[in-house]
Amino acid sequence: MDFMQQSTPKINGFNNSHCQLKIVNYEAEENSISHETHGLSKKHLVVRRGKPFKLTLWFHWRLWNPHTEYPVLEVFLGNHSDRIIVQISDEQHDPQGWSAKIYPGDIQSKSVTIHICSPVNSPVAQYYLFLHIETMHRSRSTFEVGTFVLLCNPWLKEDPVYMPLKAQREEYIKNDCGILFTGTPQNINERPWMFGQYEPGVLEACMKLLQVSRWHFNNKEKDYIRRADPVYLSRVICAMVNCDDDLGILMGNWSGDYKDGVSPAEWSSSADILHQWALSNCKPVRYGQCWVFASVLCTVMRVLGVPSRVVTVFNAAHDANSNLIIEENFSSSGEKLPGPKDSTWNFHVWVECWMRRPDLGSAFDGWQVVDATPQEKSGGIYCCGPCPVIAIHQRFLRTSFDTRFIYAAVDADVVRLIIHNGRVMKRTVDTKTVGRLICTKSIGSDLLENLTQDYKSKTKPQAAGYGRYSGWRGGQDRPMSRDVRMSGTPFLSSSVGHQEDGGILEYSQMSDGEEEMPPGLEVSLSLKRVPTVGESIVMCVTVRNNSSSSRVLMEHVNAQLKEYNRNAQESFWKSHKEECIKAGEVLKLEHSILSSEYESVLADDDIMNVAVVIKDVLTKERFLATQEFNVTSPKITVEIEGGGSIQMKKEYKAHVSFTNTCSSSVNGAVLTVEGSGLLQGKQEARMAILKQDEKIEKTVTIMAAGPGTKLLKATFSHSNSPKAISRTFHKVTAVSA
Repeated sequence: MDFMQQSTPKINGFNNSHCQLKIVNYEAEENSISHETHGLSKKHLVVRRGKPFKLTLWFHWRLWNPHTEYPVLEVFLGNHSDRIIVQISDEQHDPQGWSAKIYPGDIQSKSVTIHICSPVNSPVAQYYLFLHIETMHRSRSTFEVGTFVLLCNPWLKEDPVYMPLKAQREEYIKNDCGILFTGTPQNINERPWMFGQYEPGVLEACMKLLQVSRWHFNNKEKDYIRRADPVYLSRVICAMVNCDDDLGILMGNWSGDYKDGVSPAEWSSSADILHQWALSNCKPVRYGQCWVFASVLCTVMRVLGVPSRVVTVFNAAHDANSNLIIEENFSSSGEKLPGPKDSTWNFHVWVECWMRRPDLGSAFDGWQVVDATPQEKSGGIYCCGPCPVIAIHQRFLRTSFDTRFIYAAVDADVVRLIIHNGRVMKRTVDTKTVGRLICTKSIGSDLLENLTQDYKSKTKPQAAGYGRYSGWRGGQDRPMSRDVRMSGTPFLSSSVGHQEDGGILEYSQMSDGEEEMPPGLEVSLSLKRVPTVGESIVMCVTVRNNSSSSRVLMEHVNAQLKEYNRNAQESFWKSHKEECIKAGEVLKLEHSILSSEYESVLADDDIMNVAVVIKDVLTKERFLATQEFNVTSPKITVEIEGGGSIQMKKEYKAHVSFTNTCSSSVNGAVLTVEGSGLLQGKQEARMAILKQDEKIEKTVTIMAAGPGTKLLKATFSHSNSPKAISRTFHKVTAVSA
């Protein structure tokens, strides 16, 4: 912002004998450093609540006459205003109310420096400031001083978002670059993300978001007052990041068809999304999925001063009917069938925001889950949270907000059914798979920090059987216990299930995602190693015969592709064969899926579902084991002249290459390079045919216009596949010369 601004009088009738304000010096550099807001805006003075900031006022001829005149500041927010008597004092400010002080050494003949302090519970908003010079005779002259933006203050102990450790504040407020974790627990993908809170226009977009919310339209004054509460703020922003109910930022799309927008996988910067939304007069940006919603939400909350971090839940349950159970159906040959509305996503991404919860009590202070991905409505709108992480861990499922839904995402049970001719042939319960790993980026490094123990206790109530699932009993003030034996209609649909005696459906239990069988047969499925494109997928089915007799078995193995949050597609690979196993024998059956059998159908983000069904030919009993994993994409290599650090406004060469590790040639190979703040537009290299082990490469010239971390993105695709085969993001740090 400008360091100086000409002031304009709001009423007329001045003459040279009056005190008249001429120029306002916002002391922008000093205030922004003191308030930890440096770089957030060049248009506005940005300060934090509960901490003094200063303005220097220059007058035309003289200051006010201390014997007959006195200065009063008035702060406006909407239709509400606060009068602040300016005092000459060297006492400390009281952060519980507005105050304005002039220290004795700050008075000059034509200028004065005023230190202004807002209440610690001030709403987050843009304020308007006026100066009145009032006389003992109740006449006054009024001048427009200007505007300032007030944010939450995690540096101040009295603020409900106070975060005590400097390293935490540096990471969860000031860091503008993060790491997102996707894939599967066995093969985690890392991708950088630019939160971009210091990019020009981002703070203004965040403030605009508050001004166009449905809450602000419905009742401006009430909305302004409630913005003092980070619980309210987080809920409003959560709803506004998606566009399902309002003028929100992002439109979700999980169809795979992104022709009229941008594929969610192509985004790498919150600033790009916020700029597009703000410049389009609040039209939703197309398209987002969970990690995009979460990353934009994290950016906005950090800008507003609420410590936030992006969290990934691997094997996250979407429990649409709130029974804490996810049902998965398999055919008798091991094919995963389209299921009910409930599902398990291979990963889901949300945000944790740090705040006190006076509405619940201090026991629920700390990290709160806030999920902007539009899944289910909460209070009639598409938002989720804030929900205390401690409430999930302690199973207080009636705690505000949406704790039951979020608890299910990390700790629901998966019921797997083998279906044959409309009948349930086998039921098993997996109590371990959901929420297998919950993680975020570590403080001060790009390493993964495991948060699973914060969400899940080591012990979990075990169920002997399930009927209609009533969930947890009890109130908000005490731990709840699971009711697992309820009479009535079972939760299974009538087309595939049947009611057993007393309405109780019996299941065998699972351990660590593997099936724990009764005495007889035990079946498990494992990978030899996590495969990379070009390698065979080698699996081992282990069958242990605990009985005293030999058995004849029919083995069915099935492989399907799926996206991280969708039903499996049609099988692309199958195996059926008969095996004999002796009493007490352990049988190991190895299978290989050749790279040529999956490369034509596999894309960069696809997940592979493999299942085995073992059938006892004599007893007709069936046993199921499953694995879901992602195949590692071939790498794109990025080499930048001078390493990972470059000087601003100086040209550098970046060499990008991709080697075809597939088992055969590919047609229509395209290597695309782009980078916001580094490169104008997209640059491509094309080859009609890229043979096996052949390289495609592109050298581009990059130059950083401004300082900070930038991302150079490279993507490889070919005409044999509708999606990108490989994608990489390379971080570049730009420094002043």
